[in-house]
Amino acid sequence: MGLRSLFNAFSSDIGIDLGTCNTLVYIVGKGIVTSEPSVVAVERGTKKVVAVGEEARRMLWKTPGEIIAIRPLRDGVIADLETTEKMIRYFISKVLQRRWLVKPRMVIGVPSCITEVERRAVEESAFKAGAREVKVIDESLAAALGANIPIFEPAGHMIVDIGGGTSEISVISLGGMVVTNAIRLGGDEFDEAIIKHVRTVHNLIIGERTAEDLKISIGNASPDKKIEKMEVKGTDAITGLPRRLEIDSVEVREALQEPINSIVEEIKRTLGQTPPELAADIVERGIVLTGGGSLLKGFDTLIANETGVPAFLAEDPLHCVALGAGRYFEFERGLHKNSKNIYNSL
Repeated sequence: MGLRSLFNAFSSDIGIDLGTCNTLVYIVGKGIVTSEPSVVAVERGTKKVVAVGEEARRMLWKTPGEIIAIRPLRDGVIADLETTEKMIRYFISKVLQRRWLVKPRMVIGVPSCITEVERRAVEESAFKAGAREVKVIDESLAAALGANIPIFEPAGHMIVDIGGGTSEISVISLGGMVVTNAIRLGGDEFDEAIIKHVRTVHNLIIGERTAEDLKISIGNASPDKKIEKMEVKGTDAITGLPRRLEIDSVEVREALQEPINSIVEEIKRTLGQTPPELAADIVERGIVLTGGGSLLKGFDTLIANETGVPAFLAEDPLHCVALGAGRYFEFERGLHKNSKNIYNSL
């Protein structure tokens, strides 16, 4: 057994979905071991970490003056490198509680639209958090692996990953990405659209958490026979006093029209850039949806109606990127084997 193989035998392979809203960690052989909000609470002066994840999220917008609760990632990229490093280190130490014999290998899924500088920032954070080896891969490739799409086939597969800060649409064939488009728009923009609508139409100021609850509880992308209602609490924009308001699902759908339409248009654009032979495969096999944003009620129906191509949710849309990142080294071996097979057949 070589030194590299010996290292691999005693270390853990870790897949990380470093999301704007949530960070998920997958360990090979154990599955998803943590899924928590990408939020860190720090002391204002010292930058000392007070809380991370779910505990820190509860502090968001509710902290006393000396503590700040921040989201170190915006639009799928690192906005605060030092805090991101602390967050990754916390999650890794939490899931690997025993002392490491050998530092782990990490694979991190990131949006394809990030710059080379942003990509290096992710790598640097992982190394500083204790990784022995780091691979940074495109989210859509990780999502496809996590969704068990047979990407080595000589056929086109389309995957749409709608995260908190970005939406990525890719066509994959023979283990590689043929067409990829990404926009910095996702679940966060859905929440912001609801906040803006409620303030504009009802003069009521609501927070991100309330907007997210509305989106999850009664939000929808396609007209539904049943109209659902929900009561929200906020601050009156004119009087500054607390106020209650009842909102229905029709109004929430209207509020979400703009960001939803932008994603649908990007899917259409990607289909238009796809070679005809692969496009024919996609019409037959359908569009696979992953990511938290894809869980919006009726989104798959809307995409199918607008594109004329069947669309359906992956089996585990929330976990696909983390699962795929964790399986990347296995994929890498398959890619190498596949390349050798192709070479030998020539």
